[in-house]
Amino acid sequence: MSAYSLVLQAPALSDDIVAALAELSGASGVEARSADVVRLANADVARRDAVATHADSLGVDAAFVPAGKRFADYGLIVSDMDSTLITIECIDEIADMQGLKEQVAAITERSMRGELDFAASLVERVALLKGLPEKALGRVYAERLALTPGATELLAACKTHGVRFMLVSGGFTFFTERLKAELGLDYAHANTLEVVDGKLTGRVLGDIVDAAAKARLLRETRDALGIAPDAVIAIGDGANDLLMLAEAGLGIAYKAKPVVRRQADVAINHGGLDAVLGLFA
Repeated sequence: MSAYSLVLQAPALSDDIVAALAELSGASGVEARSADVVRLANADVARRDAVATHADSLGVDAAFVPAGKRFADYGLIVSDMDSTLITIECIDEIADMQGLKEQVAAITERSMRGELDFAASLVERVALLKGLPEKALGRVYAERLALTPGATELLAACKTHGVRFMLVSGGFTFFTERLKAELGLDYAHANTLEVVDGKLTGRVLGDIVDAAAKARLLRETRDALGIAPDAVIAIGDGANDLLMLAEAGLGIAYKAKPVVRRQADVAINHGGLDAVLGLFA
């Protein structure tokens, strides 16, 4: 059986919290410690659920990771966009330009929880945007879109260590292509909104990037690069990301819906995306 380290991340971790989680996890001792990250050696992965529940109640991110893993051991990160790499759900903010944010956001939330078929819910939401000027998308990008805390640090580490970064979104190419250019991402895939005479038609062009497409794009890119399956990290927050997370060597739920937290290898509930880096020795 592989040895696991338990990585604890939170601002100013106290000795009492570390000791309590060390005991609960059956760890043999402190392997490494900094102000915000503690690595406990030889933790019992069978105690993961109990540790996760208690750590979450303390505002601590707790993750069981294979001992000795380094960030540079990975060759590809595949990330969702909305509420993962960026802080907003773009479609909800676009809908706000139509005065329909509450209605669309409710559908988005149910879809992300896995209560609605993603493709059908996307078609339903996009239809409500019919007639909106395309320039409204530019306003959302310029005025409302912000990177998730820690995203800049994660992307910088990818460039330093030669880890490719792919954005795979059930959102829209209007945003993913701009982020790809601005941030220097290696790949970006999303849905294309149809625009005629400067206005949205309420339709999506081509096949919808749904859960199956995200997983397929991960596999295709991984294989094209010659990267081993266990050298891929996937990060997402909604039910539409579950197949993608399952395809990765390490699936990370980032501030995710409960269904995703339960099925991912690691859940980051409190920290920024730089907490991905803290997982590794």
